[in-house]
Amino acid sequence: MNALAHGAAEAVHAAHPLDAAGPPQFTGSADITQLAGSAVQSVDWLAISPPTIAAVAGLAVLVADLFLPERGKRLLGPAAAVSLLLAALPLLFLRSRNLETFCLPDGSRACAYSADTLSLVLQFLVLGAAFVTALLSMPAVRDLRLPAGEYWFLLLSATAGAALVPASRDLVTLVIALETASLPAFALVGLRRGSRGSAEAALKFFLSSVTATAVTLLGASFLYAVTGTLYFRGISEGLSRADPQLEALGSAGIALTLVGFAFKAAVVPFHFWVPDTYVGAPVPVAAFLSVVGKTAGISGLILLLVQAFSSRAELWGTALAVLAAVTMTAGNAAALRQSADRAHGAVRLLAWSSVGQAGYLLVPLAAAAPDVGGEEPSGTALSTVGATVAYLLMYAAVNLGAFAVVAHISRTSRANRLADYRGLYAAHPVAALALAFFLLCLAGLPPGVIGLFAKLAIFSTAIGNGLGWLAVIMAVNVVIALFYYLRWTALAFRAPTADAAVTQAGEGHQRTRMAPPLAAGIALTAAAGVALSLDPDLVLTFTAGGLR
Repeated sequence: MNALAHGAAEAVHAAHPLDAAGPPQFTGSADITQLAGSAVQSVDWLAISPPTIAAVAGLAVLVADLFLPERGKRLLGPAAAVSLLLAALPLLFLRSRNLETFCLPDGSRACAYSADTLSLVLQFLVLGAAFVTALLSMPAVRDLRLPAGEYWFLLLSATAGAALVPASRDLVTLVIALETASLPAFALVGLRRGSRGSAEAALKFFLSSVTATAVTLLGASFLYAVTGTLYFRGISEGLSRADPQLEALGSAGIALTLVGFAFKAAVVPFHFWVPDTYVGAPVPVAAFLSVVGKTAGISGLILLLVQAFSSRAELWGTALAVLAAVTMTAGNAAALRQSADRAHGAVRLLAWSSVGQAGYLLVPLAAAAPDVGGEEPSGTALSTVGATVAYLLMYAAVNLGAFAVVAHISRTSRANRLADYRGLYAAHPVAALALAFFLLCLAGLPPGVIGLFAKLAIFSTAIGNGLGWLAVIMAVNVVIALFYYLRWTALAFRAPTADAAVTQAGEGHQRTRMAPPLAAGIALTAAAGVALSLDPDLVLTFTAGGLR
């Protein structure tokens, strides 16, 4: 819609430019017909089908919930999961086509939506992660007695917004997409009725996110004042030739616009909402935020830095490198301090781990600063940014797998302490082996080969672009992370305590039996991690210019 509005405005200006004589005068119906023809444009439904299918499915689930009996509402979860697979299906037909839609009709190549390689890969990640989240959510909706219709509607709506983010090519579409991904997430966090912790987490998440969005909108208004456009291509050109008197305003606009996306990606100092929100939310929602929410934030940062702000890379390059160092250090240091007996310690550790992982994801973006510039990013810049995409794909698969095991343990232990994982191998060997594999991937140790290669790819971008000091800080943080990942892994293979053994003997094995959707989620993520470890080129090709 914003593209249509811009198109109409451009058509009016071109047909009847304002002058001293006053507003444009239309001479007849032929004039109006010509104006309408220049403003109306066709929509490429195939290009926009992935987020559209997810949004329509969310509305369908919500309406179906009104008419289905209580027993029939159990079908809403499988229906939502199938709709996510259907939303991902068009991606197969969009490969290598680079479709654009919602473009200005003036031949300027300014479009609001682009289905290029970058957006398709990130949309696949979002929809795949949402599908795994749907599998993890099926037992949680039943166990926690969450309202099924509202839950699946909110999950699909947030997924549609997150899938729209990487395809956005102007600030209005980008901010709307980010808010569409964020607003349903607030409700998902606070959906547990009667839970004070859930309500407090949702309120904190909401207030901090609204503040970040307001700051982002203020920055966007500054950029529009300086450049006169909201399209990424136009912003980059406008910043390069802006009036020197407006240089400070443009710099402030860049910094403020990035705040909302840094918040979504859990970048320090915009990370303070993460631990409490993850703990207060149902475990599948925390998994969704850690992967889909982070993907939306990182996608927005990639688009803004590499496309919209490419002409001012000297401004944000060093600042982003510092933020990367601070973020990974703060996240890993906090994760290291999590005690085994603290309530919800497993979720808190994964929350702080996600903050540390966000720091790693920022390294290639900071390293790409010297290579970006001009209307189109260079091949070197695309290769550098591709390291972030490759790492994000690895992180999504194994982090969702770790949350799947945590979701299983949360069904038998509400406290979900790290100590509760002691003896996991004795009770559930497959779950323990899967958890160990996921944690070793995050740590970058064999047999998690893909985690090691993805970290090496990021490390090489820092070294190759003159950020040796950042590479040293990253190496130190990787060593710090090894400790808490290996400590958790060791707990799963230690013999259970006497009290735990007595409890398990008294309760039998039925209570700890893994729900089939959780088993499917663990199997899918483990298969993805193994496949990537056996053939790392499946994702590491993005570091060799695969985003073209």
